[in-house]
Formats: sequence, structure tokens, C-alpha cells
Amino acid sequence: MISNTREPKKLADIPISVLDLATILDGKTTADTYKNSIDLAKHVEQWGFKRYWLAEHHSMESIASSATSVLIGHIAGHTSTIRVGAGGIMLPNHAPLVIAEQFGTLETMYPGRIDLGLGRAPGSDQVTMRALRRTLVEGPNEFPESVMELKRYFSKENGTAKVRAIPGEGLDIPIWLLGSSTFSAQLAAILGMPFAFASHFAPTHLQAALKLYRENFQPSKDLKDPYDLACINVIAADTDEEAGYLATSFYQFAMGIIHGSTKPLQPPIRNMDEVWSEPEKAAILQMMKYTFIGSAETIKVKLQQFLNETQVDEIMVTSHIYDHQARISSYEILANLWKD
Repeated sequence: MISNTREPKKLADIPISVLDLATILDGKTTADTYKNSIDLAKHVEQWGFKRYWLAEHHSMESIASSATSVLIGHIAGHTSTIRVGAGGIMLPNHAPLVIAEQFGTLETMYPGRIDLGLGRAPGSDQVTMRALRRTLVEGPNEFPESVMELKRYFSKENGTAKVRAIPGEGLDIPIWLLGSSTFSAQLAAILGMPFAFASHFAPTHLQAALKLYRENFQPSKDLKDPYDLACINVIAADTDEEAGYLATSFYQFAMGIIHGSTKPLQPPIRNMDEVWSEPEKAAILQMMKYTFIGSAETIKVKLQQFLNETQVDEIMVTSHIYDHQARISSYEILANLWKD
């Protein structure tokens, strides 16, 4: 557990946000996914959530956010106040100039509402990586150098350079570093950038990454104090039993991850023990350590404990729930917890 260096917080003291993986549902279309995302974004905006992020993935039947920048613009265009952004853009897949131009365009269209989170993972397999990048040659310093190049394109000082991001230059777009290990935590600390940890699927290094980030943070012109966010899974319903039933879609999705399958999100089932083996169950439950399932009362206790242990500045929630209305209801339960 992280040493108690911050003031204790209640859930209502910190922002809550959404990570939408634009999940494709079995038997539904990609167009249905986008309609559901717009509907969810409108609801959580009304309920006071701070941001709505989408993540770059490729060649996956289950995720429809491959053209992440385009989808961010689509969500931003159907909302009015909530921040919309990338959680994240996998920077090694792109030339930094292209990302600067895309997010400069988004920020120009939706001023004061765009976030840019950067990851160094591929968001895909090796074959797809090659199709995206054309080359897989990558030195140890390439990601940090790409981050600095991207930041330079957004700076006013780049106005005299031969290569410029227009639009983009001089715009105040918050840039986050995302991670599932300690690498990006250390880089975010050195560069004085906000940091988001992917504890919704990679819980192992959460505590170490947060500790490393906070202890090594160096203030920058963009951020004077460390600011960290943890993403978790939440499936909330009226009762623990109902939430447990809804969660079986998520467990099936997780089984796909460990077996390399990317099929669309499946409907819930009554008995997971008929589907997974004991080793599969153990692996999934370990991977989904920071998954909170249950009624409002159950979720509130678990989330407060998580906040006590991590002392994060913000919690981001993702929810793999097959039924769209049940998904909306899950976020409404969370919104009500944040009002208490």
C-alpha cells in the first residue's frame, strides 16, 4: 500500500470519468456501438462525470475505436461540456506530427474540452503493428523522443520551425501519459505530466507506479503537482446477484483476452463454472483485481477502500455490460454514489 502522504478523500471529493472501449456487442453492429456511446456520453455529462475517453485498438472484432480521433470528434460533437479524449493514442503507431494536427483540429473545433492520452503499447498484434507502422524497429528512447516531439509541435516556440502543426501550434491541450507498468510513470514524473494507470486490466504494478510517479515528480509549466488517475472496472446493479449475472459478459470477454480471441461481447450467462476451468478462473480474477461488482452499497464500500489504498486524484471507470440500458443504469448508480 502507498504510504499515507495525501489527505484522506471521500469519493465525492474527486472527479469520476469514463473509459469507453466502444465495445461491439454480439448480434449488434458497429453503428449500434457508436449510438450507444453517444447515449452514454450524454447521460454521464448530465450526471457530472469529468471526462469521456476512448482507446486505440486495431484488428479486434470486439472494439470499434480504431479511428480514435474520428470517434472523439463524433462524441464531442454530440455533447457540450464533458471533456473528451484519448485513453489513449498509441503513439508508436503514428507520426507525432499527424497526432498534433488531429488533436489540434479537435481542440480548435471543441475548445477547452479535448484530452490527449499517450500510450506506448501497440493496441494490436505483431502483424497489425507492421501494417500500421511498416517497421517495428524501435529503440529504447523512441517513445520519450516522440512525446517530446509532439509537445514541441503544440508549443508557441515552434512557430519559426520548418515543420509546424497547423492547427495545433500554441493550443493548450492536456497531454497525459498512460501506463500499465512503471515505465510511463517514471517518464510522466520526469516530464511533469499527468499520469493514468490501466489498473482495469493490469493491476500488478499500480501501487508501485503511483509511488514512483509521486516521489519523482518534477513540476513543469503545465503541471505544478503530480496528478494521477486509475482506471477500474465497475458493474453496478440493483442487487449483488444481478450485478454478478451481468458480470458474466465481462468474464467471457476476459477469457477471450487470455486465449487471444477478440469476438464481440457476449450476453450474460447463468453459470460461469460451465464455461471456465479453475486455472482460467484464477487467471481472470487476478487480472481483474480492480473490478468492482455489486449493488450501490457494495460498490460504495469497495470503491472507498480502493481510494483509501491508492489516494488517486481521479477514478476512471469502464464497464463491459452487454445490455445497454443496464450499462446506463450502472453509471447512474455510480453518479449517485458521488453525490453522497
